[in-house]
Amino acid sequence: MSVLDRAFATLYDPVMHPLEEGRLGRQRAALLAGVSGHVLDLGAGTGASLPHMPRDVERVTAIEPEPAMAARLRARAAAAPMAVEVIEAPGEALPLADHAVDAVLATLVLCTVADPERTIAEIHRVLRPDGRLLVLEHVAAPDRSTRRRLQGAIAPAWRVVARGCYLTRDTRALLENGGFDVTAVTDWELARGGPAAPAITGVARPRRQ
Repeated sequence: MSVLDRAFATLYDPVMHPLEEGRLGRQRAALLAGVSGHVLDLGAGTGASLPHMPRDVERVTAIEPEPAMAARLRARAAAAPMAVEVIEAPGEALPLADHAVDAVLATLVLCTVADPERTIAEIHRVLRPDGRLLVLEHVAAPDRSTRRRLQGAIAPAWRVVARGCYLTRDTRALLENGGFDVTAVTDWELARGGPAAPAITGVARPRRQ
């Protein structure tokens, strides 16, 4: 575990607190409303989504590959009202059976996985055919926009500071190409301005084969 990884885990909650207490937290709750059964929280971080899980959620499998983040996640999971299993694993190799979960929550995680196509294939595999992928991701700004140029300029440094985050990833296109219906996934703004503000949110569903 590197010094940067430990520092990132320590600073993550204080830095994100204003957003979690505001629009980000409200959108997490809105996405999770009505969800029940077994939920996979992909890239669960320090567990920010756990307080927003509805009472009908019986079980959460929280996947977090970074040990420093997973340690904080376990502390929060211990206080959750439902059963929470924390597993340190990458999104590209989910340790779950086919069609094992009712819903997958992907919040600010698909921007960081090393192989997004493989990760999306794994989400598709473990999600039930009638399940839901709840998406809340920051993405590339529109081509030729000022923000897109800024994203491109700072992307290498951002990837180091934000521990692998790709600012210019087109996650909506990746999901569509990976077998998901994204018609209910809409543009959103994570914050007022800034290179990481352009985002998407909504519910994607596995397309019928």
